[in-house]
Amino acid sequence: MPARKKAPRRARAARSTSIRKAARRFEKTWKETQAALSSAEATVERRVKALAKRSGVDTRQATQTLQAWGHRLERERKKALRQVEVRLADLQTRARKERRTLTRTVDDAVRRTLAALNIPSRSEVHELSRRVEELSRKIDRFRR
Repeated sequence: MPARKKAPRRARAARSTSIRKAARRFEKTWKETQAALSSAEATVERRVKALAKRSGVDTRQATQTLQAWGHRLERERKKALRQVEVRLADLQTRARKERRTLTRTVDDAVRRTLAALNIPSRSEVHELSRRVEELSRKIDRFRR
């Protein structure tokens, strides 16, 4: 079986460009999510302080509660990050598998179309060229 040719540069460049765009979108979304979480944490902090002030709760106790909430939020953030990473890895695996399947399907369709139109494939043309060169060398040997 002849060696597989690499995808044309333009196709590889387009594919890598789309991957980079998707990565940038994901990174932007992730940063926006982190900003929203930080904003939510600040809002909770302000409200807890206001509640503590109104109810006359001990500020040390409120600070401890706030720190506990902060730790809990941090744990949940890390948990969400791990889940996103796992799902992203699964998605990348699925995308690679689907790309291979699609490539195989397109190659088969092209091969069937070439056969139906009676057009030789690149490997057939290469094999015929090699045989013609071999026969030319044999004929040259006989002439000498």
